[in-house]
Amino acid sequence: MRVCVIGAGPSGIAAARHLIEAGLSVVVYDRGHAVGGNWVFDASSGHSSVFETTHIISSKKFSEYADFPLPDDAPDYPGHETLAAYFQAYADTFGVTPHVRFGTTVLRCEPVGGVDASDGGFAVTVRDDATGDEQTETFDKLVVANGHHWKPRLPDYPGTFSGTFLHSHDFKRAAPFAGKRVLVIGGGNSACDVAVETSRVSACTDLSWRRGYWVVPKFLFGVPTDQLHQGSARRLGFVPLRWRMKANELLLKTFVGSNRAYGLPEPDHPFGATHPTVNSELLYFLRHGEIGTRPDLASLDGSTVRFTDGTEADYDAIIACTGYQIAHPFFDHDFIDYSEGPVPLYRKMIHPRRDDLVFIGLFQPLGCIWPCAELQAKIVARWWTGRWSPPKDRQAAIAREQARPHLRQVDSPRHTITVDEPTFRAELLREL
Repeated sequence: MRVCVIGAGPSGIAAARHLIEAGLSVVVYDRGHAVGGNWVFDASSGHSSVFETTHIISSKKFSEYADFPLPDDAPDYPGHETLAAYFQAYADTFGVTPHVRFGTTVLRCEPVGGVDASDGGFAVTVRDDATGDEQTETFDKLVVANGHHWKPRLPDYPGTFSGTFLHSHDFKRAAPFAGKRVLVIGGGNSACDVAVETSRVSACTDLSWRRGYWVVPKFLFGVPTDQLHQGSARRLGFVPLRWRMKANELLLKTFVGSNRAYGLPEPDHPFGATHPTVNSELLYFLRHGEIGTRPDLASLDGSTVRFTDGTEADYDAIIACTGYQIAHPFFDHDFIDYSEGPVPLYRKMIHPRRDDLVFIGLFQPLGCIWPCAELQAKIVARWWTGRWSPPKDRQAAIAREQARPHLRQVDSPRHTITVDEPTFRAELLREL
């Protein structure tokens, strides 16, 4: 059995490892030059990578693969250099690296038996990015692990801006914004990290939020904060998730205080209804006057930005940290298009009809993706070697999952693939 894996990031290498260990013939295609996906820093604009000072937002204890721990001397929240080396060591240790064809872009994946077939494999057309040569190979199975943080979702405002306008996808380092007036749009992890980094060198940095978000410090009681949520979930799994989320909300209100104290709008939703922002520096910089706050944008006029509260200000640069689209450009949109949701996959990975197609890592956890992606990979390896089977009525099983999400979240494309990591982990372990 020949298997194609698209992507040599953390999810793709986990899939490749377990498929190889199951005795399957595996080829991995990746556009990059090294294993690690977004965690391989690349300063060139347009390349999907972390920026110069990025650190993980989940602690190492809950981010490492189950049988391949991060180094003992790694900090609680490792930086991208440590993580890239970790993924490369994982791929080398388990024999994945020789199976990766770097510098290769997947152009098309076409079902051999047609879009309505349940099996039959895929004709995969790829391009060698160095030579431009294209070739097509046929595989029995296809694993999609191309990630969901690479195609920017850009906002649209009335008017035009005369300064520099870019998405956080193209933000690589703060130095180009030295002495500039910078406006950062968004309240997620990237936006708050970018605001902190640019404020170190800019003439001024303002942060624009259209709604309130929950800001979670990286440490509480002297330990990484995710240990409180995930650790308690593993010890107290019998406690309903909504109660545990309410406890998290009360904990934040007690130890962090209200958003108003920092000049930010209060969340209009319970904790967990949006992806929380994990950042210990943002609130510090706000209270020290290094970052200013603004409401949502209303319009643009040259260098002037008008906001929904009637105020306006001039800026040299706008950095839109407005998220990403789920995109699989190698599929015909009539076959698969999850860009606006929903994403109808069993356990966030198995297609409702096809036995030759899976997605690994296509979920956004309250926690880290990689450990659960590896559990998905183990399930797929057992399935394709006859040691596990999905439900007989996959459509019904998927419908039940979608009707009962782990968390009731704000209705937006960003929240179509959210899972609670401890809950999802338990579900995958039950499958195994």
